[in-house]
Order: sequence, then structure tokens, then C-alpha cells
Amino acid sequence: MKKSTFRATVGAVLAVAAAAVVLPTTAGASWYAPAAPSAPGTVDRATTESFGRVADAVLTERTAALLENRRTRRSAPPADRKVHLSSGLFRAEGGAWSSLSDRKQRLRALGEAYTGADTKVAVNSTKVRDGKATVRVTETTTLTYKKIRGDEPGATGFQAHHELTFAQAPGGRWELTGIRSTDTGLPAVNAPLTSPQVQATTDSGLPVAAAASTRRPARKPAAKPATSPNGYNYAAMAAYTEKYWRNYNPAYPSYDSAGAGGDCTNFVSQALKAGGWKHAPGSWDDYRKWWSDPKLGNTLSWVGVNEWSWFALSSKRTTNLSNVWELGVGDVLQVDFNRDGSKDHTMLVSYRDRWGTPYLTYHSNNTYRKSLASLLASYPNAKYYAYRT
Repeated sequence: MKKSTFRATVGAVLAVAAAAVVLPTTAGASWYAPAAPSAPGTVDRATTESFGRVADAVLTERTAALLENRRTRRSAPPADRKVHLSSGLFRAEGGAWSSLSDRKQRLRALGEAYTGADTKVAVNSTKVRDGKATVRVTETTTLTYKKIRGDEPGATGFQAHHELTFAQAPGGRWELTGIRSTDTGLPAVNAPLTSPQVQATTDSGLPVAAAASTRRPARKPAAKPATSPNGYNYAAMAAYTEKYWRNYNPAYPSYDSAGAGGDCTNFVSQALKAGGWKHAPGSWDDYRKWWSDPKLGNTLSWVGVNEWSWFALSSKRTTNLSNVWELGVGDVLQVDFNRDGSKDHTMLVSYRDRWGTPYLTYHSNNTYRKSLASLLASYPNAKYYAYRT
């Protein structure tokens, strides 16, 4: 995209972004001092709102790069003049837009498109010191699926968390100099791919999952039965993920801030239990055991991406599928993004359309019915592991 076109688009998005910014009652507070707009080390509420608007503008523009018509349905309050993008970030976002436009083309080749989107940004906290501001926000985005085959879900949605850095220029205007994700799990569909792709091999002597092909077969794979010979209820697994994908079940702890993949495997384990998987009692650090207890904690296999794979295969509760397009409702998909031999993310299939496209729901980031096509278009060089539960 030409620089002039990108600049005009960002300006237009800034003009319509304010309606989507959500501020907590303490939005003007510094991390170092109580809220006081005129006190040193703080900014007033109007400036905090400006930070939120520019965050919304950047994230909305990223999402718009994925749309067929690149339009969003928003009201149009006056443009903000307190904050602007630095020249370096402006160039970087132009590159991100190009990357996401390429992703849209890959999605189209896989038979998927989005016709609309809505992004809302909540400012969680603002930290100011020595003319620098660090702002943490939560993005909530919904994308509308284009009806290509006819029975796609209505929409997919996710929540993502970002940290923005601002610098104050002479005259008091703020400049957005950086934006990064603070999530530890799967990046959102509107996040440009930046991870290097490397190849490595490991031989640990542990149960080894077989990587699945990502090539879409000429014929739709056979439908998965509604229940398993072990009595597992796949519909119950899917219903659990779609009930708690955004509003967490308080009966379990959350590992969103724990690093090492976040809450993704913990969430899938909960869904599997809801569908009939039984606890396997034993030591918490033995991958052949699998349980969660509100007082005692849980096994590593309950929350760890690789440990879950070792348990699932060694216990014979799952088998590897040879192709990711064979995944059915209640099946599990894992991804090794940088191909280093260690899996990074766990998801569960909560819906499958009549043409055989699986849709995944998961935590970290919190995501509802993301299509397999979207994953493959976003991460074409990753390794994928498909498990029949």
C-alpha cells in the first residue's frame, strides 16, 4: 500500500475510533500515584482517552486489512489531535498492513473471508514518568464470516492485550512509538507474523506426537461420531469452551499471566473433563497423571502444552490424526510455531461446518470459533498436531 493511502486510512480510522474506547473509573491514574490530572507523573482523563483512541485506530486498521471491503461500521466523532504515530511506528504499521493483506489472500485461497469487524479498546492502566507513558489496553474484536459455503458461523471473536509506549514532544503532544502484545499464547488473527521460523529436532524419549499434514484433501473427511467408545461427549466439550471462552469458570484457576503458553491447555483440559475425561490420580509432576483440584492444584499435564500431549498419547485417550482437516468437534489441535520441537499452543474444535472446516475455541488469546483456514493462513510454516479424542 502506498504511504499516502495508509496515512489517509489511519487518519480516517482515528476520526471514528473514540466511540469504541472504554475507560475504567481509574483510567487517569498513574501506577505510581493516585489519580490527579494535574499532579506530576500523571496525565488527565482527556489524554488517557486520546491514548485509547490511537490504540483503537491502530488495531482497527490492522483488522481492516483482513476485510473484503475494508469498512467498519462506526460513528464518527471529531478526530483526536493530542496523539499521533511516530514516523518509525507509521512505517512499521504499513508493513503490518501489507503482511495482513497477504494473509487475507491466503485466506481467500482457502475459501474464507471476512465481511465486517468491530474493535473495542479498554484502557486498563497508564504509567507516566520522565515524559514517557506506558499504557496497557485490552482489545476485543469480532469478525463477521462471509457466507461462502453457507453454514459458516456468524462470527469469530477474540480478546488481546497490548502495551503501548508514548513519548511527549515539545509543546505537550504525545507520540505513539511502540505497541507490543503482552499475551503469552496464540497471537490474534490481526497480529502480523514476526516470529522467526527455525528448524530443530529433539529426542527426549517421551511419547512423540506425529505432525499432521495441512493440505486440504480433495474429498471431505468422514464425519466424527457424536460420542466415543469410551462414552466421551464431544458436544459437551464444545459447549464448555463456547460458554467459558471469555468469561472464565471460577471453579478453576487462570494461568493467563503465568507465561509458558498461558491458559490454553488448562482450558482444554477443563473442556475434556466436562465431556467425560476422568482424573488420573498421582504425582503432580508425572506426565502419566492428569487431574485438577481447587485445593491441591493440578498436574503439569493438565496445564502444560507438551505434558498434555505426553499424557494424552501414553494414556491412549487420543490418537494422532494424519491431516488437520480430519479434526472433528471435541478434537484437539496443537501448534509448534517456530518448529523447534516444543509445542506452543493447545485448542479444541467447537464447531465444524458441513463442508468439513473445523473451528477452534481457546484461551490465550481468548478466541471463539476461529477457523482452521485462518490458522493455516496466519502461520503457514508452523507444525500442527491433531488429536482425535
